[in-house]
Amino acid sequence: QVQLVESGGGLVQTGGSLRLSCAASGRTFSMDVMGWFRQAPGKEREFVAAIRWSGGRTLYADSVKGRFTISRDNAKNTVYLEINSLKPEDTAVYYCATVGGRVYGIIPTRPTEFSYWGQGTQVTVSA
Repeated sequence: QVQLVESGGGLVQTGGSLRLSCAASGRTFSMDVMGWFRQAPGKEREFVAAIRWSGGRTLYADSVKGRFTISRDNAKNTVYLEINSLKPEDTAVYYCATVGGRVYGIIPTRPTEFSYWGQGTQVTVSA
């Protein structure tokens, strides 16, 4: 089992920045890929970014490229999502997730490919 706890959400104005954190505990040695997703009211959960623990390769959704940066601190078992130039359409609950096993090939982006999820942190961007 892997436990994930997000933090860092809040209310910000358009153009502002936030840094979200996701702290992992438990069977962290089994983690290979960590991802961030978001879900706005009435919409499906969507992929935002992902990173490999080993090597640090990253992947971003087209909608956030250039504004979001995912990073990890292996020693702290923590993944971060730096969000800049926030827009009202970024308003959502942001979740971190891990596949929970070794990933071969391309980095997964579908929520169904991730086994462990945090409780989410709310990001609200005011116009």
